[in-house]
Amino acid sequence: MYSYPDNFRAQKVLIAAEYSGAKVKLASNFVFGETNTSKEFLAKFPTGKVPAFESDNGMCLFESNAIAYYVANDQLRGGKDPVAQAQVLQWLNFADSDILPAACTWVFPTLGIMQFNKQNTERAKEDITKAMTALNDHLLHHTFLVGERLTVADISVACTMISLYQNVLDAGFRKPFGNVNRWFSTVVNQPQAKKVLGVIKMADKMAQFDAKKYAEVSKGGDSSNKKDKKKQDKPKEDKPKAEKKKEEKPAAQEDAPLEKPKEKDPFAAMPKGSWDMDDFKRFYSNNDEDESVPYFWEKFDKENFSIWRCDYKYNDELTMVFMSCNLMGGMFQRLEKLRKNAFASMALFGENNNSTISGIWVWKGHDLAFELSDDWKIDYSSYEWKKLDADAPETKEMVNQYLCWVGKDQGGRAFNQGKIFK
Repeated sequence: MYSYPDNFRAQKVLIAAEYSGAKVKLASNFVFGETNTSKEFLAKFPTGKVPAFESDNGMCLFESNAIAYYVANDQLRGGKDPVAQAQVLQWLNFADSDILPAACTWVFPTLGIMQFNKQNTERAKEDITKAMTALNDHLLHHTFLVGERLTVADISVACTMISLYQNVLDAGFRKPFGNVNRWFSTVVNQPQAKKVLGVIKMADKMAQFDAKKYAEVSKGGDSSNKKDKKKQDKPKEDKPKAEKKKEEKPAAQEDAPLEKPKEKDPFAAMPKGSWDMDDFKRFYSNNDEDESVPYFWEKFDKENFSIWRCDYKYNDELTMVFMSCNLMGGMFQRLEKLRKNAFASMALFGENNNSTISGIWVWKGHDLAFELSDDWKIDYSSYEWKKLDADAPETKEMVNQYLCWVGKDQGGRAFNQGKIFK
């Protein structure tokens, strides 16, 4: 099985295998973002999704529920009763449709991997409350979700809820759902589950969004790991200290590289204008949309700044939502030097294998900013760019939608996730 560490979807499969006795081996040389985008991998698993499973006879499966169902035994699948089997599938779908999207919306911002949106988070809390109420009512008269013994349904739903219990479901939130808490503890503390998951520690305090953590992650907050890797990769020197010191300050040499001239700021010659973009960025980060959106229009200087819409050209190639979000994040990282003079709200609409990427950008000047510097041209050609009329009602409606992270795209796909460039 191909997967990255601590993937709850892969954990479902491994737990099912522990119960059934199936031998599932994790690929040791898997590198997410490389292995699963190779031609060899895509020939077997066209979606590029993980976990992905290949049996000894060459049979290939993607989608964790299908893999878990395959490696399970009859008992885990619901026995021989077609009704019980259907009920197992019912709860698998419930986990993916009723719990997982809301869990990601609520938990991801607290981990710094997604921007916080108060309206979306409150809606996610309501959805989780509704889902847990349904579970609590069902488990009032049942020990497990289907029948009297544990099934793949219990494994899947419990694994989907691990991030919730670990990060945001504190004692106060958990209190009304005693039946769910009892069932969850029972499932994750079974020897077979514990062997895969270890000890699950429930949240003492409801995790909150940390803007500083998000900024670090957005800008590649794992740089310390990269530094550590560089230190590990750097070969040790066996030269005496005196010789090292001598080499640390080499005399000027004819073939020494010339110092790279300082790059000129493409925006330096433009009028400063009356809009303080940094002020807006701070206000937007620290206030709800009902205040920050009007603040944008109140302060915006249309004479010296422009508003642009971008649409990704290759939406039909998008697969997993988190991979598409990484696409946006990568673009932001490569435009680091543009941050001082630009702001953007990018959004992904839809779901896995049916999504689009688009966004609203604001920057100084009235020309396409990316053409002002070769350093900024890496990603912009992958998007269609259209300058918008700041006075047009449809522009204001569109900008408001992207600033609030709500609405649908032109194909009717609902907003899923967004990223802010600031």
